[in-house]
Amino acid sequence: MPYPLMLSPLDLGFTTLANRVIMGSMHTNLEEQENGFEKLAAFYAERAAGGVGLIITGGIAPNEAGKLAYNRGTFSHQEQVPEHQLVTQAVHQYNTKICLQILHAGRYGHHGSPVAPSAIQSPITPFPPKALTSDEVEQQLHDFVQCAKLAQQAGYDGVEIMGSEGYLINQFICPRTNHRDDQWGGTFANRIRFPLEVVRRIRAELGEAFILIFRISLLDLVEQGNDFDETLALAKALDQAGTNILNTGIGWHESRIPTIASMVPRGAFVEVTAKLRQHLSIPIVACNRINAPDVAEQILVDQQADLISMARPLLADSQFVSKSAAAQAQRINTCIACNQACLDNIFLSKVASCLVNPQAAHETEICFTPTALPKRIAVLGAGAAGVMFAIFAAQRGHRITLFEAGKQIGGQLKLAAKIPGKQEFSQFIRYMKVMLEEHGVEVKLESKPLASELTGFDDIVVATGTRAVMPDIEGLNDPKVVSYQDVINGRVVPGKRVVIIGSGGIAFDVASKLLAGSEADTIEAFAKHWGIDLENEQPGGLQAQQPLVSKHHITMLQRKVRKPGAGLGKTTVWIHREELKRHGVKYLSAVQYKKVTEQGLLVEIRQQEKLLEADTIIICAGQQQNLPDQLETLSIPVHFIGGARQSAGINAQRAIEEAAELAKDI
Repeated sequence: MPYPLMLSPLDLGFTTLANRVIMGSMHTNLEEQENGFEKLAAFYAERAAGGVGLIITGGIAPNEAGKLAYNRGTFSHQEQVPEHQLVTQAVHQYNTKICLQILHAGRYGHHGSPVAPSAIQSPITPFPPKALTSDEVEQQLHDFVQCAKLAQQAGYDGVEIMGSEGYLINQFICPRTNHRDDQWGGTFANRIRFPLEVVRRIRAELGEAFILIFRISLLDLVEQGNDFDETLALAKALDQAGTNILNTGIGWHESRIPTIASMVPRGAFVEVTAKLRQHLSIPIVACNRINAPDVAEQILVDQQADLISMARPLLADSQFVSKSAAAQAQRINTCIACNQACLDNIFLSKVASCLVNPQAAHETEICFTPTALPKRIAVLGAGAAGVMFAIFAAQRGHRITLFEAGKQIGGQLKLAAKIPGKQEFSQFIRYMKVMLEEHGVEVKLESKPLASELTGFDDIVVATGTRAVMPDIEGLNDPKVVSYQDVINGRVVPGKRVVIIGSGGIAFDVASKLLAGSEADTIEAFAKHWGIDLENEQPGGLQAQQPLVSKHHITMLQRKVRKPGAGLGKTTVWIHREELKRHGVKYLSAVQYKKVTEQGLLVEIRQQEKLLEADTIIICAGQQQNLPDQLETLSIPVHFIGGARQSAGINAQRAIEEAAELAKDI
């Protein structure tokens, strides 16, 4: 059997998990939608059908004060049980367990009445919390137990207590946020009293035959956080209090260290999980940037953990476990850790989905049902939009011919895969190649058909993407002026002094490429680069960041007056800005480009001319549609998707969503 440890059952005594793969908690915003629990049931049932052993739901607050935001869900009343039963019954059609995560936001509550152990405002929320009185602490404990009782009535196999990421329980545990001087604060024993009481009271109320998971903060990654000895003491006490499984969390949400973004190496935090595991008698879960079955298996082989938590990888491919069991890892649609359609959507109050799998959390809306009228469809362009349309439409039974002018499929994804921290994009290209072959799509590379050659098709889909905008600047033909494509592909080696025209996503990627000499490409280097003490001997797991030595002096220019990278996703743009800041990259706004000179680039900023000395000037000034000729002569339907439809604001997520929408309807 492939991956024998990952696919082996785990006996908890009173119940057994089918395998060692957990779908970790991730809020989808489905609960807040019309008919949201029906959609949520379909979402989780799809993952259960794919063979995952245990699902942990998105966080549900035990009361109004514990909500993450004003419109987020609570589970505190008997009347709410039936809607949750839709979820548990859907999952229990399969050999999968499901646990409700009870999450109290504490001072992270993005609403008008958050509460916390102490009245200390979070740096990432605008609302100051009210300090809980002793009686109110008791009420919070009661509400945790009540939520767990309702979960049991709704058919959940257990609950997970969210005790990490800087939420309420974590706020009680850490001196950073707990300044109390009563029985709930002060000494470490008092600070961990609240989480221990939550576990003890739930266990006493619900009995032994109920899964109780506690998600502990392994590394707080904030000042005045806990160290390893304190984390170990808490873990042992949780074991004695009745915890069945110890799940792990890395970093508070206010931490300025990336923990799940694409630049984080796979399995970056497993070392600290392994260090804790050797002292425990209960199973412990490894988490964060584990997105492939061979990585998961090796963690278990090395006895670094007992279970593997994956959230985004099961958005990307609901069949992750079943494909692994069938020795079909090449068919897995790998999570590329971009955050664009999942976490970024949540921050925009949209339903979380997945860039590489737009059906995720839209199972009831985006369905590629077999067509009654198969068509011959020509697709022009094999970037993200063209390839994914071809795959989706072929799934429905259409006969697809995919034309690509270049030598390879992938379009802009090929460039993205060459950016430090974005190498996972190559896994998406691998998946696309496998799916094109599996679904019988005819692929014609180095082919740019004339309109007259397309007359035999029933429909034409134009997915030819975009081409770079060249700004109107005098002297643009100077040898020092180069395209971003040439830099990323390595055809040009820029000089020491670099000016980048543009400050969007491509400009950030180019800057990252140029500064890659000090990028972290191993777990050890990543930890040194960001100042992470993986031994957690220092409070919060922090240490001094490694000094950086930059190969280039970069100045990034933009016409508009706004923060650079303004169009990038909220969950990752801060990381890129922090990196470029540490490297000393300069930003200039309100720039008018005058001309390229022998010394560099002459610009005007707020009516004052300035010469920017440069050895290399890189153009990253936006995109425009790249449309084929003569399509207007065709009498058959022509459809445009991706950058060929609209270049403004185009990215892979939008391109693939448009591909899916057209494929389901054509």
